[in-house]
Parts: sequence; structure tokens; C-alpha cells
Amino acid sequence: MSSFLGVSVWFLLVLHYVAAVMDCHPGCRCEVESFGLFHSFSLTRVDCSGVGRGHGLVVPISIPLDTSSLDLSSSSIHTIADSMLSGPGYTTLASLDLSNNLLSRLNSSIFSRLRYLETLDLSHNTLEELAPGCFSGLPLAEVDLSGNRLQEVNLEVFSNKGHGAGPLNVDLSNNLLNTVTTRDPQVLSPPNVQSLSLAGNRLRAVPKLQGLPLRSLSLDGNPILSIERHSFTGLRDLAYLSLSGLSELTSIQLQSFSELSSLQVLDLSHNSRLRPLNPEVFSGLAALQELNLSNSGVVSLPSNILHLLPSIKSIVLREKVNCWKTHRQVQFHRQIGGQSTRGEELTCDVIGIVL
Repeated sequence: MSSFLGVSVWFLLVLHYVAAVMDCHPGCRCEVESFGLFHSFSLTRVDCSGVGRGHGLVVPISIPLDTSSLDLSSSSIHTIADSMLSGPGYTTLASLDLSNNLLSRLNSSIFSRLRYLETLDLSHNTLEELAPGCFSGLPLAEVDLSGNRLQEVNLEVFSNKGHGAGPLNVDLSNNLLNTVTTRDPQVLSPPNVQSLSLAGNRLRAVPKLQGLPLRSLSLDGNPILSIERHSFTGLRDLAYLSLSGLSELTSIQLQSFSELSSLQVLDLSHNSRLRPLNPEVFSGLAALQELNLSNSGVVSLPSNILHLLPSIKSIVLREKVNCWKTHRQVQFHRQIGGQSTRGEELTCDVIGIVL
């Protein structure tokens, strides 16, 4: 009897596995992950990367109903209509990869049915514009828009429609857009994007993204001319900021980073046209631990750098000259007992870095 039950269970498992494979689109790969007691709950990852390379993948394709992650990257997709992402299996997606395709524009309702989508990768397409509200209403936490042709990005792209909430306090002064308007009387409530990459686009200025609870932001490789005062207003939760490889960057104005009280990592490397910085540029960065100035026009540090950056642990500048905070024994005057305390100083690989 036990032998019969064992064979039956094995047979059922084989049937389940075969069914999962049969449901997969030709050329795609399906991986089932089971959860819960007795593996009673399962989710499917579908990898269709490269399936349409050369001739273009026609979306939608058939995917299992319990699909949580779908990879459609490198499939020569030119366009996606509203109805293409609303079929069975799509509306429960938590992750969608559309990178390395040929998408040039996103309309405002393209992702409107993906109410559980948390991760969206649109990197390395040919996107030139984003329609207002194209990411609204989604629980997105991570968005990758790197390697496109975007010249501007504004807050309305990410804004959700509120439901009886009070007005959103957003400062859009000096934005890339002159005005931001809502499409109905309902106010906009803040979205949930915490990680955003806009690297490798055509941005000429830092976009105003107040209202996004960002923890990580990358603007690498954009033709940004200058970091203006209060460029990052409203981003108090930001912990990682990368401004590397800005080929046109020549200056960073005072108080540009003054509101980034939670910032831990700042990357300003490979900015060869960047002029020496006024020490006050670093004011307000009380939590900063890592600063990268390698291969930039900044070749030395002010003597009060530890006062300006009290939490700093390491700084890199020139061609990977490393500096780190060290502690030294400082002897007090004998009148207070001859006790010692620990002082702090910046030690570098090369002498003369700290002025």
C-alpha cells in the first residue's frame, strides 16, 4: 500500500512538472518555486529573453496563471499596446523585464493592469518620452530606465491618484516642465519608488523628484551641466547617489546636497571637467560614509573635511588614491590627569591630499 502511495505521489509530481513545461511559450523557460506547508503555494518565473531576437516577439504570449516574474528582454519588441499586458498571468506579475528592446514610447495606461508590479526594467531601449501617469497606481519599488534617450523626467510620471487624501505638498520650482497638472479633480498621492536609475540618458539637469521615497538614485552618464542649489530637495531618505561620468559637469553649487541627511554613499567619480569644490558643498551630509571623487577635477580635500563629514569612513580621489579615517591617541595636559582620548584624522595613500 505504501509503495502504491509513493508511486502515486511521484506520478502526480511528474504531471505537475510536465504541465508547467507545457504551459510555457515555445523557447521560454519556466521555473516553479513552491512555498508554504507541504509546498501548497507556488509561483512561476518565466524567462523568454532573446526569444524574439531579430524578428520581434509578438506580445502577449501565453504564460502560467501563477507567473510572478516575466523576462521579455532582448526580444526586439517595438511596441506594446494597452491590452497586451492584461491577459491571464500578467495581472499578478511582481517583476517585469523589458530591457534591451526597441521601445520608443510608453503611453499612460500601458501598465495600468499590473497592480502587483514591484520591479520594472526598461533599460536599454530607445525611450524618448514617458507619458504622464504611465507608472501611476503601481506599487513599484524599483525602476530601471537607464540607457534610453530621455531628455526629461518629471514627478507626474510616477504619481498615483489619491483617494480622499489631502493635497500632496510638492515643490516643483525650476522643474524641467513649466507646469504639472492633474487629469482629474483627485489629488495625487506619493508613489513608492525606492530605487531609480536614469543613467545613460540625455538629461541636462537633475530632475525634480520630490515626493518619491527614494533610497537609491543613479544619474550616471547624463550631459548634466551643473548641480544646482537644492537639486535634491525632498529626498531625505536617499542613501545612495551616483553622479558618475557626467561629461559636461563643471560645477556643484553650495547647498546642493544640504537636505540629504541620510545619504551614505556619494559617487562623483569620472567627472573630468569638475572644478575644485568649495568645502561648503559637503555641508549637510552628516551620515555620509563613502565619497568617490576618483578621476575627477577634484584632487585635494579641505583640512576640515572630517568636521564637514563626521561619519565618513573612506574617500577616493585622483586615480584611486584612497583616504580613510583613523584614530590616534591624543594626550591631554597633565592638569586634567594626564588622560588620553581618541582623536580622528584622515590618512591617505599620497601625502598632500588634505590641505
